[in-house]
Amino acid sequence: MCGLAGFVTFRPFDDAEQTLSRLHTVTRSITHRGPDAEGYWLDEAEGVALGHRRLSILDLSPSGAQPMKSACGRYVLVFNGEIYNHQALRRTLMEGAPGLAWKGHSDTETLLAAIAEWGLERALENAFGMFALALWDRQSHDLSLARDRMGEKPLYFSRQDGGWIFGSELRALLAGGLTPHIDHAALGSYLKFGYVPDHQCILEGVGKVMPGSIVHLRAGAEPEQLRFAKVEAQFGQPATITDPEEAITKLEDVLGEVINDQMVSDVPLGCFLSGGVDSSLVASLMQAGSDRQIRTFSIGFEDERFNEAPHAAAVAEHLGTNHTEFVLKEDDALAIVADLPRIYDEPFADSSQIPTTLLCRSARKHVTVALTGDGGDEVFGGYNRHIRGPGLWQRISRLPWILRHAGAGAVNGAAQWGLRSERMSRYATTALGLPLTTLDNLPKLAATLRSAGSAEDFYQTFISTGKGLEGALLSPAPPCTADPRALDPAGLDMAEWIMARDTTGYLPGDILVKVDRAAMSVGLETRAPFLDARVSHVARQIPIGLHVDGRKGKKLLRELLYRHVPQALIERPKQGFAMPLDDWLRGALQEWGAELISDQGLAAGLGLDREAMEKIWMSHQNRRINAGKELWALLVLLLWARDTGIGAAARPGQHDRCSDEAATV
Repeated sequence: MCGLAGFVTFRPFDDAEQTLSRLHTVTRSITHRGPDAEGYWLDEAEGVALGHRRLSILDLSPSGAQPMKSACGRYVLVFNGEIYNHQALRRTLMEGAPGLAWKGHSDTETLLAAIAEWGLERALENAFGMFALALWDRQSHDLSLARDRMGEKPLYFSRQDGGWIFGSELRALLAGGLTPHIDHAALGSYLKFGYVPDHQCILEGVGKVMPGSIVHLRAGAEPEQLRFAKVEAQFGQPATITDPEEAITKLEDVLGEVINDQMVSDVPLGCFLSGGVDSSLVASLMQAGSDRQIRTFSIGFEDERFNEAPHAAAVAEHLGTNHTEFVLKEDDALAIVADLPRIYDEPFADSSQIPTTLLCRSARKHVTVALTGDGGDEVFGGYNRHIRGPGLWQRISRLPWILRHAGAGAVNGAAQWGLRSERMSRYATTALGLPLTTLDNLPKLAATLRSAGSAEDFYQTFISTGKGLEGALLSPAPPCTADPRALDPAGLDMAEWIMARDTTGYLPGDILVKVDRAAMSVGLETRAPFLDARVSHVARQIPIGLHVDGRKGKKLLRELLYRHVPQALIERPKQGFAMPLDDWLRGALQEWGAELISDQGLAAGLGLDREAMEKIWMSHQNRRINAGKELWALLVLLLWARDTGIGAAARPGQHDRCSDEAATV
């Protein structure tokens, strides 16, 4: 795990010393991603500058340092991440080319050799891992940027000085001189979802390399994008593993292989353990495959409403791990709020970012690598929308248009008059044949009723921030291009389609951003076995009905886990890293929030309607509504704009178009 940055002009540098100084500035802006070492490489004649920050995990010797040249001298690579099957790849390479000379045992050297022997596309097709990279081809004069299949590692790029600048985080581009201007289409998406979708960027003219993609940058040419892996294409394929016991055994075999690969490390390693299905299964297979006691870490809350630590401790005791529990106090959580813009360099409003960051900070004192259960819900069907969504879609899509809209109007009216009572919610959801917990609140029910004519709009109601915040904009956000990985729901089981949307949208846009930025802010590498290509390949060979039905999700994962942990230790309502936002914004964060909401300069710089925001704020303070999620999204945005100075840089007349690069690359 590391950080990379650089730029290319495709013409000779005017001043090599000045260029190197600039490269130092750009690369050191992401020192937190790689605190152990730094490296630089210039090709003055071609105008190429590559920088690297190293978090040493494999091959701690200088032979693992980057930028790294291939043995043939053609390629120069900066690489962030891990190739988990690199030892198998190295054996294959040695069989095909026994004369290859190796300097060390790093996965970077293995990847470079694979690129030299097979070409970049084939090398990445065969590499199982998480990564972002920049590769300079000294023969074709081509700079290639690439990103792993699922999008675990980020990579930004933008035009500059007739060439391009790129980096692991947006801050690297800003350090390199990028002039920041808000992309209002991305801003509209953020206000709707609480995060900037992976195919957009909050700043104009900045693109993100898409998951499973290679972007070729050449002199005088537009970027050329190539997909070397299409995760979404696995959904809807004919099932080949239909026997439940066979499916469970195959999952155990592949997860055991992947976890064994991911436990390879030259530095201390552990596992996050919440006591839920996903992390408990990862910890179980780690301990089963280890000849010594593994380390597990969990976080507890003083507020018992949100505390899952006792469940994690019970699982750890059963498995016999060396378990450490960190207790999150309210003061600890509130103190981290001021750090959020530095940690998340795009606005990001998933409030579980707070306990995730604190867990990473605490675990980093003991280990450098931690395995996680991330991706289990998306790959195996664990969200309520996978379980209840298809039934809800089936019911409301049958209602005539006029009845849906009349019902939506009535529900919205009830919410506006402050009648968001449990009794009304229970009546509304029971009428649709659903439990109360299916929907967050009445406005979301209204949006769901209205969206029944479009599967995509229906899906978006589940991942939106409460009732949405589009009304907080002074003018409507312009439409932006749709996510290019979104599948047509026709011909797909509805639960499987929702899982596909989560895997290509919500997962890289929210979950993976949350974990990557939190962990890398303290130089901690996290690894997610459920996101390995080998695991998802097996999962998609199993019929959807064995994964999820209208009553339960992750059915096969649960049965596999019960081979290792008693069912009684696991079965309980899904909780997650929920935070008491409603209470905080009426209490400890009230003064902070009121100051941000009332700042006219920040609002104007972002194109926000301060009066509309204050109306939501006062309704929440007066307890007419609970708008914690909505207000948190607004406050995080305002805090990000204030601390980065970006809000004030928004240009008049730029509210009517998308970023060219974000929309097309």
